[in-house]
Amino acid sequence: MDAEELDRQYNARGTVADVDVFLREYHDASTPMYAQLPCVRDVAYGTSPDERLDLFPVPGRADAPLFVFIHGGYWRALAKEDSVFMAKSFTERGIAVASLNYGLSPQVPLEEIVAQCRRGMAWLYHHGGQHGVDVNRIVVAGSSAGGHLGGMLLATGWQADLGLPDRIVQGGALISGLFDLAPVQQTRPNQWLQLDEARARALSPIHLLPPTGTRLLIAAAAADTGEFKRQSTQYAEACRTHGCAVEAMEIAGRNHFDVIIEWMNPKAPMTRATWALFD
Repeated sequence: MDAEELDRQYNARGTVADVDVFLREYHDASTPMYAQLPCVRDVAYGTSPDERLDLFPVPGRADAPLFVFIHGGYWRALAKEDSVFMAKSFTERGIAVASLNYGLSPQVPLEEIVAQCRRGMAWLYHHGGQHGVDVNRIVVAGSSAGGHLGGMLLATGWQADLGLPDRIVQGGALISGLFDLAPVQQTRPNQWLQLDEARARALSPIHLLPPTGTRLLIAAAAADTGEFKRQSTQYAEACRTHGCAVEAMEIAGRNHFDVIIEWMNPKAPMTRATWALFD
């Protein structure tokens, strides 16, 4: 496809009339969680001011599995406080929830964003037990750019540097993610990412697959563009061929932004499929 069409395919905001409606929904649905639920807030997992996380434990449980959510925003927008709208439905199910904050592009290069998220996972693994988390039952999740970052956490080869076992993540729920940055490098987001071909490849989860046996939910919204859907399909097929247990879904009636609101509904198929990753 030509450059104009490629830009259109990777312009997620262009698929909705007003993206701010959905960004406000994230924030407005997340804010009450802090008042309604027990929360360990603004935990420093690294040295920069951006390296913070919020953790919602399950009251009365010492061995709750953990859902770790990484927000999207094309690596340059949103924050952990916008990203905990699922905390009530998940903790009522007996699943603790963590929301990772990270530095944003272009001030922070993508390699460092990935490194920050990995440090956040290391903190949760080393300290989660103090907050009633079973650190052997962690599922990482993310949407859009957060799906990319989740894929980078599912990859191997980085854990030893942070004093972690080779496999700290049981599964992943990656929604409308970006797993091959080669086409992204040719589109408008590269104005802030500033990737060259080599860096785009090195930072692409499609080339850094999870360990064999990892359980995955790979989903896209029905209203996602063809390229976003292709990215999810390609990654799902590669992981399945690699020996992962993959469920692929297309979420009817949802767009790139509101698809993750499904997690607020305990009866939604996407929610049920996510919870099944812990079984």
